Amino acid sequence: VVAALLPESVRSFGEGLSVPADQVRLFVALREAAHLRLFRHVPWLRGHLFAAVRSYAEGITIDTSRFEDLASTIDPSDPESLQRALGEGMFEPTASPAQQAALERLETALALVEGWVDTTTAAAASAQLPSFGALRETMRRRRATGGPAERTFATLVGLELRPRRLREAAELWQALEQRRGIDGREAIWAHPDLLPSAADLDDPTGWADRGPDDSLDISELEGPAD
Repeated sequence: VVAALLPESVRSFGEGLSVPADQVRLFVALREAAHLRLFRHVPWLRGHLFAAVRSYAEGITIDTSRFEDLASTIDPSDPESLQRALGEGMFEPTASPAQQAALERLETALALVEGWVDTTTAAAASAQLPSFGALRETMRRRRATGGPAERTFATLVGLELRPRRLREAAELWQALEQRRGIDGREAIWAHPDLLPSAADLDDPTGWADRGPDDSLDISELEGPAD
């Protein structure tokens, strides 16, 4: 796995920010390097994200009766009737409790990844990049809204990376570093069972104070950590 920058994407990100192009490029490069470092040093992380997506996908079912009811309202000679049916959710799946749980795990894990990247990038660049604050906020909003693929995924399965969630995740990593140091912060990535839950992100500083236990033996936890 290698980090790569797409010049057109970097230029698009910096549009309208009144930030020098070299600062934009350095900011994006630092974030890409942080992502690369995290996934290389946490070998189970990629599988953890894929498992959440797979858990959601395995629960997808098609309600044919609902489809038939909606299809009966479509007039082939009236294109607007199809648009109305789509607006009524003809192709939107209904998530089961298990799928909702998988979606919550995925949203939480992605927020933790982005929060960690945000925190480590800030430590490396906030003093050197005068426009770091503006670039950071713009990145948070871009991550939340996403591109066409992300917006489609949000529409189909309801996944959203809310700016508030990303800030809470960054706050959690910052609080962990303040209380336990960098090594203590990084130790949370030793096993997926050590990651905070969605409920923990609602109180990031409280979670940093109360857990997990520093003396926990990860060899006793279930599931692989590699």
